[in-house]
Amino acid sequence: MILTTTNSIEGYKIIDYLGIVTGVALNEEVITGGFSLSKYMKKIQGSVDSVKETAFQRLQDNARQLNANAIVGIKVEVELTTHNYPMVSVTGTAVKVMV
Repeated sequence: MILTTTNSIEGYKIIDYLGIVTGVALNEEVITGGFSLSKYMKKIQGSVDSVKETAFQRLQDNARQLNANAIVGIKVEVELTTHNYPMVSVTGTAVKVMV
């Protein structure tokens, strides 16, 4: 699956736009850092990385259900909820490209 933040893919022709797809993931593990800000930041970064990977997998799964082989115009949003749960939302347009 080809993933890009741009609206086109260099060297490929988009032959069908199949719809908007999303992938959302939330880590519900409470992140605490005690008195060390650097440890807290490392835990948040690790959690965001893990949640982002899950969100991208869900995005691709949703695109495959539409028989897409690429997703263009991807936008990634990362939020920390009030209870320090990282949430990642990924949105893009599922397309069929000529390979």
